[in-house]
Amino acid sequence: MPLTNETLTAIEGIQVGHATDVIAKTGCTVILSPEGATAGVDVRGAAPGTRETEAIRPGRLIQKAHAILLTGGSAFGLDAASGVVQYLEENGIGFPVGPVRVPIVPAAVIFDLHVGNAHVRPDKDMGYQACKNASTEPVAMGTIGAGTGATVGKAADVIPSPGGLGSACTSLKSGLNIAAITVVNALGNVVNPATGDIVAGGKINDTYVDITERLLDADIVLGTNTTIGVIATNATLTVAEATRVAEMAHDGMARAIRPSHTMFDGDTLFTLATGKHSSSNVNTIGILAAEVVSESIVNAVSASNRA
Repeated sequence: MPLTNETLTAIEGIQVGHATDVIAKTGCTVILSPEGATAGVDVRGAAPGTRETEAIRPGRLIQKAHAILLTGGSAFGLDAASGVVQYLEENGIGFPVGPVRVPIVPAAVIFDLHVGNAHVRPDKDMGYQACKNASTEPVAMGTIGAGTGATVGKAADVIPSPGGLGSACTSLKSGLNIAAITVVNALGNVVNPATGDIVAGGKINDTYVDITERLLDADIVLGTNTTIGVIATNATLTVAEATRVAEMAHDGMARAIRPSHTMFDGDTLFTLATGKHSSSNVNTIGILAAEVVSESIVNAVSASNRA
């Protein structure tokens, strides 16, 4: 049966909420899994900003996360995770430890301080508001939430294009669903994976510039990049399998962003598996995860540059 919602919230048990500061050009996006979902993560960029990624590595005590936070504000934006934790605790959601429940909320950031007001960053209140805004409605895309201040295609004397937030989903006849949400704030240009044509990126005189060539000349603006995201599926996976899916999904990022995974990016992908479908075919899930990651990246910049 064709999907009527082709975004991350098509996955049963997943909610998405944005909080956006239009004036300061920053924001955050929360992916809620109130029942808990088996979590994995893979960090490929060399300049990441993250929280609680070690808690969800294979071999750790924690098997499930209750939310993933994607946020602007660089390292300062990690403060927004405290608002997500507060919201979940107030609603009785978390890992049971004696008399309390401790919400497990991994997070990753993008650097958007060079856009808008560098002194205004997502904070605890904004993280809490994103949770209040969370729903199962199709994910709004473009310059919203964590993608508000995102840009793509960065080098000296080059004008970047808006990046943004995008989502995509695919489904098999068996009922297995795989979806992605990405916040695209890349050093590289975004390309159509099928043709290699630039969809959004750095420009000089309204003409796209090959950022890879600029990188070879070391003509790069340092420390202002990163693409982050979440793959969600209704499959039944272990932590190790969820981690493998995140690893395979990075192929989709490399297809759509050129270059990607550089020393100047903090590229990070999470996986959430809700276990509502019996499939545990990691090959199939990972292959499709890469496809929806590519699609979500193109959707992000298409929505932002259309606005």
